[in-house]
Amino acid sequence: MRRWLMLLPLAIFLVVAVFLYRGLYLDPAELPSAMINKPFPEFSLPAVQGDKTLTRADILGKPALVNVWGTWCISCRVEHPVLNKLAEQGVVIYGINYKDVNADALKWLAEFHNPYQLDIRDDEGTLGLNLGVYGAPETFFIDAKGIIRDKFVGVIDEQVWREKLAAKYQALVDEAKP
Repeated sequence: MRRWLMLLPLAIFLVVAVFLYRGLYLDPAELPSAMINKPFPEFSLPAVQGDKTLTRADILGKPALVNVWGTWCISCRVEHPVLNKLAEQGVVIYGINYKDVNADALKWLAEFHNPYQLDIRDDEGTLGLNLGVYGAPETFFIDAKGIIRDKFVGVIDEQVWREKLAAKYQALVDEAKP
């Protein structure tokens, strides 16, 4: 019995070592989402610009990226010029201004341009919570019916778009064609 007790620390060390070794090969940008293949959550929130109240119905009808952003997010500042280029190329992008001050968001969009066809104001983070958002930037891919088909966590730069995301978006566009 005493011999087994002496081997217990070694056994615990080996189990921990296996878990740590496995973790070396995981991609931290691939955070699983329980929302994949589920409808985009219902919401009723104000637009960042204007007095309109936006709902889930406003984002239906065409495939789109739904980008979670905030003026407090340093990575969002890096990503924003790429989103502007994508919007100029015809990529449909909706924004969720997450846990932000609306006056700051309006100033940001005036200064850095607005790539969003719709920009949802999520001051309290309720929509973000329903989406399982960890922070910003996070981008969801939705199909024309509003089903979340994929999620990307992190900065979308030109290389990430070209190598990882453009084909996913194009597949949704092709799927939506009659």
